[in-house]
Amino acid sequence: MKLPAHNRYDFVPIDRRPDYVWPNGKRLAVTICNNIEHFAFNAGLGSDSATGTAPQNQRNYAWRDYGNRVGIWNLLDLLDEFELPASHNINSAALEYCPEIVERLNRRGDEYVGHGRTNAERQDTLWEEDEARLIAECTEVLARLSGKPVRGWLGPYLAQSRVTLDLLKEAGYDYVMDWPADDQPFWMRTRSGPILSVPYPLELNDSPALVFRQHSAREFAEMIVDQFDEMLLQSRKRTLVFGVSLHPFIIGQPFRLHALRGALAHVLEHRSDLWITTPGEIARYCAALPKGIVPGS
Repeated sequence: MKLPAHNRYDFVPIDRRPDYVWPNGKRLAVTICNNIEHFAFNAGLGSDSATGTAPQNQRNYAWRDYGNRVGIWNLLDLLDEFELPASHNINSAALEYCPEIVERLNRRGDEYVGHGRTNAERQDTLWEEDEARLIAECTEVLARLSGKPVRGWLGPYLAQSRVTLDLLKEAGYDYVMDWPADDQPFWMRTRSGPILSVPYPLELNDSPALVFRQHSAREFAEMIVDQFDEMLLQSRKRTLVFGVSLHPFIIGQPFRLHALRGALAHVLEHRSDLWITTPGEIARYCAALPKGIVPGS
């Protein structure tokens, strides 16, 4: 039997790969991936605090808008307190709607990652020409406002069409985070050359954990601690990426932020053993490794 296949990467078990280390001999990279999103009012797609099938209305729009009005400022203050860098998966519409966010991120020197125009839409439903236009529009806004080229992409809802990888490579992107298939980076094939997949935490993500699976903030903090402790142990035998994915309208609620504070404090007890970095830095490091080290190279 032959099943449909993507043909973007080969199967390479993690225990059959060459070993390597991160900068300064570190074995575990740590990334904080924050999602900054903006939604249409009473239209399009969008999360709801109570159910995944609720219609768009003023209540769930306002709940999500809390993230840009309050939650992100709570989160950035916490990151400042711990002296942590972050990457931000950003809807271009969010930055046009909230220019003050641009000022704060640029002062911090954080990394911008393309995240479509808005999470009110998905790119996998578009014709190729329209998807290319969406990518170009998002890329131009983020590069102009950040003052730096944007090299990484995470699609809204991690959605990709059959040609998304090709379009991203052709638009100048170096890495994507839409394929949560690994705890190490790996190279993927496109019609215009390779593009790197950098691990993105689909499980250790406040949206599916706290909204859709209805875990508590303390349970989410326990997940972070358990994931970190186990990956730190596993990193003795192989280099890994530990990431946490956050959304300010979820984690930015004070009672949840308090739980996150405790989890991050636990992680940072091991700060000297970690490479605390961003997906873009991971991509640049992997691109400079000799051929044959990272799967697919």
